Amino acid sequence: MTGFLIAMISGALMSIQGVFNTDVTKSSSIWVAAGFVQLTALAMCVVMWFVTGRPDVMALFSVERKYALLGGVIGAFITYTVVRSMSSLGTAKASLTIVVTQVAAAYLIELFGLFGSEKSDFSWGKFIGLAIAIVGLVVFNMVGQDA
Repeated sequence: MTGFLIAMISGALMSIQGVFNTDVTKSSSIWVAAGFVQLTALAMCVVMWFVTGRPDVMALFSVERKYALLGGVIGAFITYTVVRSMSSLGTAKASLTIVVTQVAAAYLIELFGLFGSEKSDFSWGKFIGLAIAIVGLVVFNMVGQDA
């Protein structure tokens, strides 16, 4: 149950952050906003590192799959794409599209065991659930276009 609550908080925070970042780009540029987001995230991580204990930082470089260290680079592009999608689609359409795409990508990663993740067996139930989510996304995006 705790995992679901944390995931719900994460989803809400992502939507709020997307709105905030989109607003910041109106006064600057998308890359300035993305840079500020990453810089303030670094500052918060440093603070939390001090608050929660300080494991060896150099252990970071013993990561087995070095490509996993590209998370920050990907984070910059996530900020960029969220801001661009929210400014062109609106908060709700962009968020729903992002989430459904995220679930589809995550299922494929899990299904094929990509990037060192544990491989799972194909499940018709999960496939149908994903298909329903995609249909829901299409319906959500069609609503309001007639008006």
